[in-house]
Amino acid sequence: MLERIPLRERKDLLIAWLAISIAFTLIYVRGGVDFTAFVILFVMSLVTVGVAFVLHELAHKFVAMRYGYWAEFQKDNQMLLVAVVMAALVGVVFAAPGATYVYGNATRRENGWISAAGPITNLVLCIPFAALLLFSGGGLIGLVALVGLRINAMIATFNMLPISVLDGRKVLDWNPAVFAVLIISSVGLLFWSLSLV
Repeated sequence: MLERIPLRERKDLLIAWLAISIAFTLIYVRGGVDFTAFVILFVMSLVTVGVAFVLHELAHKFVAMRYGYWAEFQKDNQMLLVAVVMAALVGVVFAAPGATYVYGNATRRENGWISAAGPITNLVLCIPFAALLLFSGGGLIGLVALVGLRINAMIATFNMLPISVLDGRKVLDWNPAVFAVLIISSVGLLFWSLSLV
């Protein structure tokens, strides 16, 4: 699988993964924490936010490649900087770390599935985090599970918005029924995760 991810793309994914994880860590540490807590929160961000982001982008890539198109993630340095600076100064993360570009003339159906692959991946990732949350009994494991569930639900919901270049717009253009299932599932999981302590 790694041979299908060129070195430049691996670097872009790694840089974006680290930048997003740093941004979310800065949100969690507002008000100050010691070094050990900072490291724990950074690792938690790597595992939750980072994995959600990387697998979302790779899902787009590999579904596109399954249809015979070349696809590659490209980071957006300016938006990565904005994410980190806003997290540090304002306490808000606006993360648009880049995008997976598909090269070729995909049909509407192919483009719909390629676009749906990212949010579907995030929805699937909600399952193990939800199970971990339900059976963890709280503590650090429970916190990681809750953050993982919320982050994946947020990423799925945001990307399913039917606007601009987001995945939801392409899915809706292709198949309104699939769009409805994905947006309802995403929003439902997000509200459930936000209702949990």
